[in-house]
Amino acid sequence: MPELPEVEVIRRYLVPVLLGRVIEQVWVRSAPPVFLTPPRALARRLLGERIVEVERRGKYLLFLLGTGPRLLVHLGMTGQLRLVADEVRRASPLPRGGPIEAMLDRHVHLKLRLSGTGLALLYRDPRRFGRLQWLDAQAKSRRLDRLGPEALTVSGRQLQGAARGRRLAVKSFLLDQHALAGVGNIYADEALFLAKILPTRGVQTLNDAEWRRLSNSLCKVLTAAIQRGGSSIDDYVRPDGTSGRYQTRHRVYGRTGRPCPSCRAPVDLVRIGQRSAHFCSRCQR
Repeated sequence: MPELPEVEVIRRYLVPVLLGRVIEQVWVRSAPPVFLTPPRALARRLLGERIVEVERRGKYLLFLLGTGPRLLVHLGMTGQLRLVADEVRRASPLPRGGPIEAMLDRHVHLKLRLSGTGLALLYRDPRRFGRLQWLDAQAKSRRLDRLGPEALTVSGRQLQGAARGRRLAVKSFLLDQHALAGVGNIYADEALFLAKILPTRGVQTLNDAEWRRLSNSLCKVLTAAIQRGGSSIDDYVRPDGTSGRYQTRHRVYGRTGRPCPSCRAPVDLVRIGQRSAHFCSRCQR
């Protein structure tokens, strides 16, 4: 699943291409449950809108439109945003309502043709865990309102406050988007390793210094991942189709049995709830 670094890399790539562009044509494929707004209604609303900003909140992207509304995008586990040349290539039966004038496959659910670029923006999601939603101007979003502080800038005090009164493993806590926005399996494991904290530790056992160390480690890991274009492990690619490079810098994630980069002990794997956690039992306490 794309986490904060991957979503931020996508945002930074799209901003110089999309800003000021008018959505000249919209194509949708009915694909429950991707569309929180009915697909044809979403297509009608998007048509003719000008994109004025692209923002990120946690793992969500927000396309701000000239008349005030927003398009909310979540990539789920396998979602991609791809920029492609708007060439005529008819693939799959044409839906009622207009031609397809981009390279499409059965996993593409939304296509936006952008004015003055010769490009189209595609939303592609093979497993359909992503979400697309129209938000009216000034409308509240329950999904956004329930997110915790941004993992990229969170302080140790904020983390400690969000964990107060709770009794769960620190790895599970970091994955709770209501407590902390943007972190998933990869960067939770990497940040905990850098902070020298075992993922199985209960949040109630961490002291002030450890919370500060964890917040600093989150910032360092996420910033480094953004600088290297994110981690391409399964489906994640940047909008131009190229892979990120941070997966070559992972210290523990996905490295079960391989030597810890600090002490050379084998990296361990444990299940915490329904999620895996990679760690070094010698370096982390």
